[in-house]
Amino acid sequence: MGTGTESLKGKTAIVTGSNSGIGLGIARSFAEAGLRVVLNSYTDREDDHALARDMAAEFGTEVRYISADLSDGDAARRLVREAGACDVLVNNAGIQHVAGIEEFPAAKWDAIIAINMSSAFHTTAEALPMMRKAGWGRVINIASAHGLTASPYKSAYVAAKHGVVGMTKVVALETAEEPITANAICPGYVMTPLVESQIPDTMEKYGMDRETAIRDVLLTRQPSKEFATTDQLGGTALFLCSDHAAQITGTTISVDGGWTAL
Repeated sequence: MGTGTESLKGKTAIVTGSNSGIGLGIARSFAEAGLRVVLNSYTDREDDHALARDMAAEFGTEVRYISADLSDGDAARRLVREAGACDVLVNNAGIQHVAGIEEFPAAKWDAIIAINMSSAFHTTAEALPMMRKAGWGRVINIASAHGLTASPYKSAYVAAKHGVVGMTKVVALETAEEPITANAICPGYVMTPLVESQIPDTMEKYGMDRETAIRDVLLTRQPSKEFATTDQLGGTALFLCSDHAAQITGTTISVDGGWTAL
């Protein structure tokens, strides 16, 4: 029995926010499966383009880097147009800010809603005609455990991720009779370079060793007491693109170590 991914070779995947972390893990899984990959972030450095070249050489497929500031809806749409094709769209780009509602800066709220939620609307609206013309497509939105539950001091992030989950369901319904699916992956805490960089400060703040700081502070809401990995997120996204997932649409898949089971 095959993996159901054999037909993906040569298809084009756009992964927003993919020069590091979860997005990069998903992009690497796609490239390894033979998809053409478009990497993206808001920067336009030589390192970004070198990342694309190195990935292309490693996996023997086409990988490009396209810079786009996804806080700008027009730029988000241009990203898809510049890619030229979009069989798989992964809306992953996101930012975070933590503050109580009364102190939450309005500019931060606007930026989080724009990048974490509105950009997914713009890229999806631009990509769907391409998918319909090709006769196949996958929309994968990287939401969060915070798209299904909430935490204090994260009003904009929680609102945006709940919105992404809702929009995912709408896209699934609008494409239900077509060979296009739309789903949201809801990670809990994932080991990324950003999370890794937070561990020393957490250890110092609470006077804990590394293992205790991870288990009792960072992973306090994750029952498995283990981080998810970017490889696991990549594998989940690849499964949603496979033939085996053709009837999975309009739903959420939690990769959160049991967080949302509580």
